[in-house]
Amino acid sequence: MNYTVAVRALCEFTAKVGDLDLRFTPSPSAQEGIAGHRTVASRRNTHYQNEVALEGEYQQLKVRGRADGYDPDANRLEEVKTYRGDLEAQPANHRQLHWAQVKVYGWLMCQKLGLSEINLALVYFDIVGEGETLLNQHFQACELEPFFNQQCALFLGWAQQEMQHREARNAAAQALGFPHAEFRTGQRALAESVYKAVSTGRCLMAQAPTGIGKTIGTIFPLLKALAPQQLDKVFFLTAKTPGRKLALDAAQVLYANNTDLSLRVLELVARDKACEHLDKACHGDSCPLAKGFYDRLPAARTAASNVRLLNQRNLREVALAHDVCPYYLSQEMARWADLIVADYNYYFDFGAMLFGLGQLNQWRAAVLVDEAHNLVERARSMYSASLDQYSLKTLRDTAPEPLKKPLQRLNREWNALHKDQIAPYQAYATRPEKLLQALSLCASAMGDYFNDHPEALNGDLQAFYFEALQFAKVAELFNEHFIFDISKRQFSGTRSSSTLCLRNVVPAEFIHPRLTAARSSVLFSATLSPRHYYADLLGLPADTAWVDVESPFKAEQLHVRIVDAISTRFVHRNASLAPIVDLIAAQFAQKAGNYLAFFSSFDYLQQVAQLLAERHPQITQWQQSRGMTEAERQAFLDQFTPDSQGIGFAVLGGAFGEGIDLPGARLIGAFIATLGLPQLNPVNEQMKLRMGAIFGAGYDYTYLYPGMQKVVQAAGRVIRSQHDQGVVMLIDDRFGEARVRQLLPAWWSLNG
Repeated sequence: MNYTVAVRALCEFTAKVGDLDLRFTPSPSAQEGIAGHRTVASRRNTHYQNEVALEGEYQQLKVRGRADGYDPDANRLEEVKTYRGDLEAQPANHRQLHWAQVKVYGWLMCQKLGLSEINLALVYFDIVGEGETLLNQHFQACELEPFFNQQCALFLGWAQQEMQHREARNAAAQALGFPHAEFRTGQRALAESVYKAVSTGRCLMAQAPTGIGKTIGTIFPLLKALAPQQLDKVFFLTAKTPGRKLALDAAQVLYANNTDLSLRVLELVARDKACEHLDKACHGDSCPLAKGFYDRLPAARTAASNVRLLNQRNLREVALAHDVCPYYLSQEMARWADLIVADYNYYFDFGAMLFGLGQLNQWRAAVLVDEAHNLVERARSMYSASLDQYSLKTLRDTAPEPLKKPLQRLNREWNALHKDQIAPYQAYATRPEKLLQALSLCASAMGDYFNDHPEALNGDLQAFYFEALQFAKVAELFNEHFIFDISKRQFSGTRSSSTLCLRNVVPAEFIHPRLTAARSSVLFSATLSPRHYYADLLGLPADTAWVDVESPFKAEQLHVRIVDAISTRFVHRNASLAPIVDLIAAQFAQKAGNYLAFFSSFDYLQQVAQLLAERHPQITQWQQSRGMTEAERQAFLDQFTPDSQGIGFAVLGGAFGEGIDLPGARLIGAFIATLGLPQLNPVNEQMKLRMGAIFGAGYDYTYLYPGMQKVVQAAGRVIRSQHDQGVVMLIDDRFGEARVRQLLPAWWSLNG
């Protein structure tokens, strides 16, 4: 059995030494890198060969990759590296790694063409100034062969261990038994659909009710498919922390029922949650865990590879035992884990690590997208960008001298943008070209300054720099799927400030290639209706399979009552307060227990809660508040005990509207006093216009479908098992409309 490794992955394993050092960053984006490579290639002669496929072997190791370019006239093989800033500031260990890569490519090229000697060049391309720095060295093939063999020998022991791990993993996964006595109703159908999707290499949309065990029902079939489909990885992607926890809990259940399951599970968390020294910068002169990071990494990597469940706590223990950064150890272990549990952004964002590693190493991966209804809004935010003028004005006062002029020029162009804008909010059809030019010059100046003054790499200046780079990146992609708008704020007199926003409306063109790059992508949720809405906005392939999983719950378990005599529209809000309070009190008197009451805003929630407290002080209540911490959210949920009775007031679409599990007597009912429609404001109205132009259903795509998805998710908190009984009251006259009712789950029995 051979082990295949990419040239870059091989060299990153064998040739990275010294400190972790992020001062020569941010590196260019993937798009900027591709554009830079094209520019360099376009400057070469007609015989120049681009993207040369190379491969070679060393014992059980197969090494492959694509050299950036080869000039047969000069017998020169080139490795192109794009960068921004001052090349002199590049850390020595970065340069050492680059030379290792080009030397490995050099030997593979000598082998391919039967060359006895070759010129090797590192071409550093400045993406801002578009200048090239070419570092050339001449090598004999007999010098390059032992270097290649040495790198392979250093990696071979690890490769053999990984082959053994994979064989053991696949054998155990093949024999894996379902960890529960039996499948729940609907759970088997879901698992079979997932297995079929990965077997045929298709995407799958699975609408499955809450409470059927979607997490284990999707992970289990993909583990069974590891060997037959030759999968390298399974990515379980979530929108929120509770989703990650469910996946890690599922892994522990699998381990408990299959003690010989050789499966490495890794949890990836955000940098600010994993960092041990938030007050320090990521380089050896500042952080002790960055000093000598790559020298200590091999031992830490070996230790971590022997821990089956690398959740945040376990990985931190390994990292600190070896004095390395937990966050960057987790990034390293992503290369060697089998099941990776992470936030959406690790796969779908511009610079998504998992997607990038998958492309580089040509992984055969399966992707699970948990609570996929959240992906629309999350993806929009990933591909959007904003800049705040108030931040710029604050920076101008405190900026170092070399940056004052670029910042002032940017501010002048900014002011020119909105001098004729009368309304507080306005959308524009084109990009702000002059501002973008000023922004590019400003970002370039800031990059140069950071290279010269690495100690400045923190605080407001750095934050604005990253925002500027994101804005420029999004501007390059601007088309009819984006809105450019300006929101003005007036200060005293004639002074004003504004926020510029490039809003992504339809993320399909960015999500589609991520979904199709995987062997199979499975998007699952209790609310994926209507199907065409998600297919359109997420760019699902035309042959995407669809399954609407049968509910394990019976209509008689959930009494759904539509209260259409009350309007919860803003203009009728005051008139609705007393009838809603009467409704809650009457239901509580009929059956005391724990209920959730959902409203469209905190103000509305507080008005109803206050009136309920005045008229029915005997009813215990607790309220969601703005900006609750994780501990405060948990304290809110802890009020729902099997023996307690009361009303928990929450905002629809907030932390308690989905992803929480309150089975049995912990929750027996919900009052939903709103359609959940997004706020009527100029931004959403602009979105409606754009959606109407693209899909012909502006109102439905902007307001109705997102709103009803929140309603169904909130109602789904009530029935969590086949033994639960409960009531849901849908309070608003619009719930009586046919087009609204058809968006409710088919298994509900509606009573007016």
